[in-house]
Amino acid sequence: MDHKNSQSASYAAAGVDIVAGYRAVELMKKHVARTRNEGCLDDVGGFGGCFGLPIAGMEEPVLVSGTDGCGTKVKLAILMDKHDTIGVDAVAMCVNDIICVGAKPLFFLDYIACGKNIPEKIAEIVSGVAEGCVQSGAALIGGETAEHPGMMPAEDYDLAGFAVGIVDKKKIIDNTRMAEGDVVIALPSTGIHSNGFSLCRKVFDIDNNNPELYVPRQELDGKTIAEALLVPTKIYVKPVLALLDKVDVKGISHITGGGFYENIPRSIPDGLCAKIDKSAVKVLPIFDMIAKWGNIPERDMYNTYNMGVGMSVVVPAAQAETALDILKAHDVDAYLMGSIVKGEEKVILE
Repeated sequence: MDHKNSQSASYAAAGVDIVAGYRAVELMKKHVARTRNEGCLDDVGGFGGCFGLPIAGMEEPVLVSGTDGCGTKVKLAILMDKHDTIGVDAVAMCVNDIICVGAKPLFFLDYIACGKNIPEKIAEIVSGVAEGCVQSGAALIGGETAEHPGMMPAEDYDLAGFAVGIVDKKKIIDNTRMAEGDVVIALPSTGIHSNGFSLCRKVFDIDNNNPELYVPRQELDGKTIAEALLVPTKIYVKPVLALLDKVDVKGISHITGGGFYENIPRSIPDGLCAKIDKSAVKVLPIFDMIAKWGNIPERDMYNTYNMGVGMSVVVPAAQAETALDILKAHDVDAYLMGSIVKGEEKVILE
């Protein structure tokens, strides 16, 4: 579309450049195109994204939605002037939630609020969103970029998203079949993911641009702290869909803010408890650094961070090896970290 007549000197004087918005849309189209799937009906830039529902073979299709953002991880992306991965986090936080009920992601929409619309930066952010959509099989069918002068500094932005998936009602994972003797499988995280960054900012003095953030660390395989913190969230959709196709999955937890103590209980029914063997948990070095630098008690660490486990899955003990083989075939180095026992606490770490 030709936007040469779409100019407002008065609006620009107030801090909003609508022409920059149009330019950003043009720049992001190549990224959006990567995400197209069989459900897409139109192109980005209209008033609404249209999507045809793939319900063939489903007896009672159910739509499942999820919305989230990246929290204050965005501040680190701004500080490092690296904007091409934060979009992966936005997608991951949504699609990793809806896969917990067995839903296959269909499409995603993003929302970017910024102090000043710099088209190249907005397109860079959207490139990460598109990558997250490709990893999860979702189509990026629309979004919104809003320029908010006066509400945030020109260099600042925030990013959130919304995903919709679909599942046959009879296949919804609702934990009703979970039983004593089932096992808990850990799916490793890639790092902090997108939670607990307010504490990270305090521990590492991020807001003051601490020089220690940029020193390569042997314990981080040569990465700097800043680089390790900015590693995007792992997207578990395709490995878990493969698992659901072959294994009797009885519960899934996306371990986000609140860590083990808040998230694992969400998939455990009353009367049962996930007994987690802490010695089995493969804690990533970045979490050891947070605990040491911030003098954070172990209980608080497990109640804030994923500690190296981005998702947990409960399956029958007899199918554990099959489950591990499937996950490893999809590049997820999963392992056993606990079992389901009788109890009222829902999760115990010992």
